[in-house]
Amino acid sequence: MLFPVLCSIEAEQSDEQLYQEISKANVICIVYSVNNKKSIEKVTSHWIPLINDRTDKDSRVPLILVGNKSDLVEHSSMETILPIMNQYSEIETCVECSAKNLKNISELFYYAQKAVLHPTGPLYCPEEKEMKPSCIKALTRIFKISDLDNDGVLNDNELNFFQRTCFNMPLAPQALEDVKNVVRRNMTDGVKDNGLTLKGFLFLHTLFIQRGRHETTWTVLRRFGYDDDLELTQEYLFPLLKIPPDCTTELNHNAYLFLQSVFDKHDKDRDCALSPDELKDLFKVFPYMPWGPDVNNTVCTNEQGWITYQGYLSQWTLTTYLDVQRCLEYLGYLGYSIIHEQESQAAAITVTRNKRIDLQKKQTQRSVFRCNVLGAQGSGKSGFLQAFLGRNVTRQKKIRDDHKSYYAISTTYVYGQEKYLLLHEVLPVFEVLSEADLACDVVCLVYDISNPRSFEYCAKAYKKYFMDSKTPCMMIAAKSDLHEVRQHYSLSPLDFCRRHKLHPPQQFSCNSADAPSKDIYTKLTTMAMYPHMTQTDLKNSTFWLRASVGATVFAVLGFAMYKALLKQR
Repeated sequence: MLFPVLCSIEAEQSDEQLYQEISKANVICIVYSVNNKKSIEKVTSHWIPLINDRTDKDSRVPLILVGNKSDLVEHSSMETILPIMNQYSEIETCVECSAKNLKNISELFYYAQKAVLHPTGPLYCPEEKEMKPSCIKALTRIFKISDLDNDGVLNDNELNFFQRTCFNMPLAPQALEDVKNVVRRNMTDGVKDNGLTLKGFLFLHTLFIQRGRHETTWTVLRRFGYDDDLELTQEYLFPLLKIPPDCTTELNHNAYLFLQSVFDKHDKDRDCALSPDELKDLFKVFPYMPWGPDVNNTVCTNEQGWITYQGYLSQWTLTTYLDVQRCLEYLGYLGYSIIHEQESQAAAITVTRNKRIDLQKKQTQRSVFRCNVLGAQGSGKSGFLQAFLGRNVTRQKKIRDDHKSYYAISTTYVYGQEKYLLLHEVLPVFEVLSEADLACDVVCLVYDISNPRSFEYCAKAYKKYFMDSKTPCMMIAAKSDLHEVRQHYSLSPLDFCRRHKLHPPQQFSCNSADAPSKDIYTKLTTMAMYPHMTQTDLKNSTFWLRASVGATVFAVLGFAMYKALLKQR
């Protein structure tokens, strides 16, 4: 910590040396003589303007006024100094001391250190006698994270959890009551149902600051990830996470439990879906709205278009898989590491083993599988993605172009195991398919049976990119409710599949009154899980039947179990 001591008597140093010292300082002590009126006047006429001219307005260095030679006078200079302190918010405090007899010298260094570690400037505006907006914003987020049941008050259990989190010890019952009584005496709406409201919480921190106990508020802020500028630190939001090549990222069991609790506390009407207002309330702890309207077309929603419980978990799963750094950031905003008492939110992530090892061992521990969907323009790829989310053509027509998503994710069940299948619609630019377009666990080649030129794209894509790869492929005969025409290709789709030992084209249509069947998606997940299986194995009807029956039974059981949990609450 650097703190130059600027004396109101001219020092023997050049202006350049002085400016360099000011620029390096963490705190500056301005020394005046308590028995010299001109010395006091120079604090405001010379030193403070000089310092402010050499420092950025948004990051002013804290100042300590030091009244020296207190041994020479009987009176205090504080009556003269207080108006100066009120005029300049960057002044932290004033200490009168004596260099001759060492009176208050240790206190001077204590306050200088405190001004750096626990500055007043970012927290409080002395002119307005209230906390600054950025401080209120940070403390509001902390309150919402600590309000574990989202009822708008911190009950005794929540207050004690907060106390242990920040100060490593709970409050005694009487101490809790004393805190609430202080709030009750000073404001009418600070305590509700014997719990501390947001207004009461903010009042307490204002009181701490006004009484010079800045360290209490700073301890809370830093525990929840804030830096000296009241911004969440990069170290907090983006903890180190090493991901080797050919490995993927998934949420672990504890992370899903945490996200379930977040969903549950915001699903006020217990309808297993988040209304727009409930979703907005959930993301109030974020500095921006992380989910756009495309998310509603990426995951399952109810008839009103609200994201369901399953859809909510699916979106988190997708973010973790596609952009784990973004997921870490989001979990940081929600306070995962604090609520689950982990070192960082990296503890929420499982890094899967290398895919080559899965192929060698002929088994996988992964829960998320990616299926890239390719096909010519107008072949029905978007419809195939939306059908996975249970939407028929009628519901798909209501989707606005600017709300379209090129991803769809939901759960399937293979042999009783719940897995996530992530569908990605690849843009039909045949010549410029990137590694990302090709990197997946299973490929879906979609053609329109009513368009004679649709299959050609699938055949060429397969022969160029997938024929010699180990990635399993499935051909989808889309729009099977329409009249099938002969494809303008040297081989029919069925003969092409036979020649290349692929499963026969799967008939698919979403033009029905009911929600489309999920059987085909179960097949895709099974192929992704067991890429080592031969096409003969995959064609076996018993194999598909067992997987599909498991999907139906466990999907029903899974939702029923969640409903039962809600009823218990």
